[in-house]
Amino acid sequence: MKTVQLAENIYWVGAIDWLTRDFHGYSTNRGTTYNAFLIIDEKVTLIDTVKKPYFKDLMYHISSIIDPKKIDYLVVNHVEMDHSGSIPEVVEAINPEKIICSKMGQKALVQHFHQEDWPYHIISSNEEISLGKKTLQFLETRMLHWPDSMFTYVKEDQILFTSDAFGEHLATSERFDDEVNQDVLMHEATKYYANILTLYSPLIKKLLASVQEMDLPIKMLAPDHGVVWRTNPGKIIEAYTHWCNNQGNGKAIIVYDTMWKSTRLMAEKVAEGLQEEGVSYKLIDLQVNHRSDVMTDVLESSAVILGCPTLNNGMLPRMAGFLMYMRGLRPTNKIGASFGSYGWSGEAVKLMNESLKEMKFTMCHKGLKVQYVPQENHLEECVELGRTVAKSMADHMAGKEVESVI
Repeated sequence: MKTVQLAENIYWVGAIDWLTRDFHGYSTNRGTTYNAFLIIDEKVTLIDTVKKPYFKDLMYHISSIIDPKKIDYLVVNHVEMDHSGSIPEVVEAINPEKIICSKMGQKALVQHFHQEDWPYHIISSNEEISLGKKTLQFLETRMLHWPDSMFTYVKEDQILFTSDAFGEHLATSERFDDEVNQDVLMHEATKYYANILTLYSPLIKKLLASVQEMDLPIKMLAPDHGVVWRTNPGKIIEAYTHWCNNQGNGKAIIVYDTMWKSTRLMAEKVAEGLQEEGVSYKLIDLQVNHRSDVMTDVLESSAVILGCPTLNNGMLPRMAGFLMYMRGLRPTNKIGASFGSYGWSGEAVKLMNESLKEMKFTMCHKGLKVQYVPQENHLEECVELGRTVAKSMADHMAGKEVESVI
C-alpha cells in the first residue's frame, strides 16, 4: 500500500489489517486499518502509530517520504494497544524530541510500557503547538473511549484527527469516504458506534457540543480506523448526533434463541402482531447472528423484544451472553418485552425482564411464558404481545409518556 496525501505535507502512513475477524468480542468481518499520519514541517510530526505487528508497515510508509529519524514529535491521541502497541519500537527508531499526549495519556503510556523517562510533553484542551507553518490544537476527549483519549486539529488545513471517534473497522485500499461503497461504509460506521461507543453516548453529546462551541472549520475528519472523511464529514457527524441522542428508527427487533422451536413459533407470532400494527421488524436468531451484529440493530431500533426458553432455571447460554454484552453497552430509550417457552420452571422470562429493566428499558408487557409447545390460544397471546409493543412504540415516538408495567 502506498502512502496517501491528505493535504499539502500531510500523509497517511498507517497499515491495513486484512486478516482480523475479532476485536475483543466484536466481529470485524471486513478487517480494519490502523491509521497514522505524518506532517512534514519545521518540526516533523507523526500522529499516532499502529498495532505492534504492523510496525514495519508504518516504517516503510514513513521511509518512502522522509528518514524516520527526522521525526521530531510523536502525538499519541490514544493508548489502546491497536494504536500504541508499536510505540516502543517507534520511539527507538525515531528518538523523538517530544511525545505529545494528555495527562492521562502519559499515565497510560507509563502503565503500558513502564518508561517514565520518555520525553513526555503533556497538553490540555485548547493548547496549541507550532510546527512551523502548521499549528496543532488539542482537545481532550476523556472516556471516548479511554481516559487518555484526545483529538488533534491542524488549524491551517482544517483536519481533525479523531482517534477512535468517527471510524469504522474496514480494510480497504481506498483511503477516503468518497472512494468506497456508501452502504458498506455507513453500515460499518454504525456497527462501530453500536459496539464501542454506545456506552459513552452522553459524553459524545457533550463532545459534539464542545466542538461546535470551538467553532472549528472542518474539511476532513481523520480517525484511527477506516477511511478519512473528506467529501462529507458532516454525514458522520450527523449520524453521531442521531446515535448519541438514542433516536430509534421506529422499527422493532425480536432477538431470540430456541431449543425445540417452541420459542421460534412464539417469535414469529410476536412479529405478526407488530406487522398488523404497521411496525417494521426484524427477526434475529442468536444461533446464526453474532452479538455485535445484533447490537448494530439494537442501536437503531425503537423496541427490543427478547425470546428464550428456560434451561436449568436460567436462560440458554447465547441469550445470557448477549444480555451481558448488551448490558455493558447500555443502550437507552427503548421499549422492551420478553417471552419464552419452558418445561417445568420458567425463569427465563423473569431474568430477561430483569436485565431489560436494569438497562432502563420501558417494559410495556409483563412477559409471556408458555409451557412446552404453544397452542392456538398461546400463539394469539404472542400476537397480542406484538400489538402491545407496537402501540407503546407509537406512543413513545409521538412523545407520549409510556410507563413500565414491571
